[in-house]
Amino acid sequence: MKKFFKNKKNVFIFLIVVLILSVLTFSTKMRNSREQPPFLQRISNDAMSIVTKVVTYPFNVICDCSNSVVDLFNTQQENDHLKRKIDELGQVKARNTSLENENLALKRTLKLKDTLSDYDLVICNVISRSPDSWTNLLIIDHGARSGIKKNMAVMSDSGLIGRVVEVNSTSSKVELITSTDKAANRFAVAAKSKKHKEIHGIITLINDKLAFTPIESKVKVKPGTQVYTSGLGGKSPKGLLVGTIYKISRDSYGLSNILEIKPAGNLNNPSIVTVVKRKVAD
Repeated sequence: MKKFFKNKKNVFIFLIVVLILSVLTFSTKMRNSREQPPFLQRISNDAMSIVTKVVTYPFNVICDCSNSVVDLFNTQQENDHLKRKIDELGQVKARNTSLENENLALKRTLKLKDTLSDYDLVICNVISRSPDSWTNLLIIDHGARSGIKKNMAVMSDSGLIGRVVEVNSTSSKVELITSTDKAANRFAVAAKSKKHKEIHGIITLINDKLAFTPIESKVKVKPGTQVYTSGLGGKSPKGLLVGTIYKISRDSYGLSNILEIKPAGNLNNPSIVTVVKRKVAD
């Protein structure tokens, strides 16, 4: 131990260590006892904080911009994905609506088939309908190859809508009962009077409204009476539902009744129609 203290170098080192420890101890006590660090230390800390902010600011800006670009890119991808999903949902909804309408039309057709046992039915799709002849004509996707012939009756939703007027190999033209053509071949129809007597007449178009003009001028028919094809014209089968009488009025001369009819068939926008043809006897 004496040799240790005799060595001046060792003594100097020892004193320095003791001094450092004393300073650290004193600084720790002072830091714990003071609410703020010393003035010089505060200046040093503030200066280091400013330098740190200046140095790190560009990097923070770059990182923020990079994150914003990444977020924007991800948002764009999500928007594109959602748009595709919305488009797909719209297509699925439209397809489901179309299939539901077709199924409903087919179900009605199958129900109709049970009431027309004396006739064969050919189910057809409407493939064309020109806007300038909307109330007059439509074209279906069956023709002579399917046994379709001119003057066959055509129905939709269990109601008569027209007759075939032109036949091609794989398509046919249908003239509607709402045709404004004055030369159109009108259907012969019948209805029951109040006395349950069968009255006859033809389908006409008066003031763009479908009407039943009876042959007998003084016949009395009540609203709600159903009108059927009479079969007397020889061009269409008997008993096909045309519609229901909903309004009764007199003609401009006051001589005969005009029986306005609410059509039973879908004349607005039929997608599936049924052509009625006689069965071939075995």
